Amino acid sequence: MAAPKILFWGADHAGFELKQQLIEHFKKKLICEDLGTDSLESCDYPDLAEAVAKRVLSEPGSLGVLICGTGLGMSMAANKVHGIRAGAVSESFSAEMARRHNDAQILCVGSRVVSFDKARDCVEAFLSAEFDTENPRHLRRIQKIQKIEESEK
Repeated sequence: MAAPKILFWGADHAGFELKQQLIEHFKKKLICEDLGTDSLESCDYPDLAEAVAKRVLSEPGSLGVLICGTGLGMSMAANKVHGIRAGAVSESFSAEMARRHNDAQILCVGSRVVSFDKARDCVEAFLSAEFDTENPRHLRRIQKIQKIEESEK
C-alpha cells in the first residue's frame, strides 16, 4: 500500500457507521483524520465533502474518503472544489483506476451500496494505486479536465 501522508475521512449520517468501521481498520496502517460527522443525526453531505476536499488540497500527499448513502452526492459535491477529482465507486477495479488513470484524490463510496468488506477492498485498491505517469495520455486527459475547470471560473 502506497500510504498517503494523511487519509482524511468524511461521512454524512448514512455513511457514519461504515466510516467508523473503516477508520478502525485503516488507522492501524496510516494516519487517519476524521472530519465528521460524529453521529447518526441527519446532516448535509456537501458540508463534509467540502471540508475533506479542502483539507486534501491543503495537505500535499494526502487523500480522502467520503461516504454517504450512494457515494454519488459526496462525489458531486467534492468535485465542485477547484482542483479536486473525486470518484464514486462500488468495486475495487474502479477504485484502482480512479487513482491510476484519473489521479483522483478522493474516493467516494455508498454505505447503502457496498458492504464493509467491499468498501475496505475499494479503499485498499485506491490507496495501493499510483497515478500512471508512464503513459502520456493520462496526464493529457487530466490537463483537459483542468482546462475545463479553469474555463468555468
